[in-house]
Amino acid sequence: MQHVEEAGVHSGDSSCVIPSVSLGEGTLEQVRKQTAQLAESLGVVGLLNVQFAYQSYELYVLEVNPRASRTVPFVSKATGVQLAKLATRVILGATLKELHPPHRRVPEHVSVKEAVMPFNRFPGTDSRLGPEMKSTGEVMAIADNFPAAFGKAQVAAGQPLPLEGTAFLSVCDSDKSAATILGQRLHSLGFTIYATGGTARALQSLAVPATKVNKVLEGEPHVVNLIESGQIDFVVNTPFGRGARSDGYEIRSAALNRGVPCITTLAGASAAVSAIEAARRPRITVHCLQDLHGSGRIGGDDG
Repeated sequence: MQHVEEAGVHSGDSSCVIPSVSLGEGTLEQVRKQTAQLAESLGVVGLLNVQFAYQSYELYVLEVNPRASRTVPFVSKATGVQLAKLATRVILGATLKELHPPHRRVPEHVSVKEAVMPFNRFPGTDSRLGPEMKSTGEVMAIADNFPAAFGKAQVAAGQPLPLEGTAFLSVCDSDKSAATILGQRLHSLGFTIYATGGTARALQSLAVPATKVNKVLEGEPHVVNLIESGQIDFVVNTPFGRGARSDGYEIRSAALNRGVPCITTLAGASAAVSAIEAARRPRITVHCLQDLHGSGRIGGDDG
């Protein structure tokens, strides 16, 4: 299961996808191998939750928990493997040889887990994602491809993405290069783009039309005025630094109060734009899990 957001966002708040959408087979094999070695070395009987970070062709172990997690039901539904049932049977003394679980099951469909946030129930809370878990639930969506599944998950989580309109971008310096690509994609989809000074200059340098708008600290009329007046349909805000946190908080609070989708990571924003692109060429398919996984029989035992 691959997280959409990068390390630094709590796993409970991150979107997740099965199967992996950007890791190569060599890296995935390394993940499987190291996970098996950890389980055997720790003497785990049952379930194991391992979190890896991947950077510059290196794998890093963030944490290892010899227990189940709330992602187990998601993985089970995505793959058709009844992990909790298998683990319980093993804990009670059955062997994997007796249970005949599938060695590996990579679904042909794509499943996305999205966190459900309580921000609209708690006025004054900051919707910025970070290492502190804020979600109170989760939803699951399935489609033939990742963008379509991600878009469905946003709808299920109560944050449907706009298919047209006006987007506002304000990102920290380290994100500006990637944000220009995001701006190009939004522009090609017909979105009107507003941005704060530095982000607007970065976009304009690559011939992406972007209208500069004041930060809150720069005085009115500023971006919060635009959001509150209903002129913004989509917000991407990746703050950095003390002033940016203050300004970003006002932006995110205004978006929350207005019901405007607000994304605080570039990885999440890129996935969202891909979902918008997919939604512009819809192909509606409806499936039930039983159809996707057959009879649900795992290892000869009725599901």
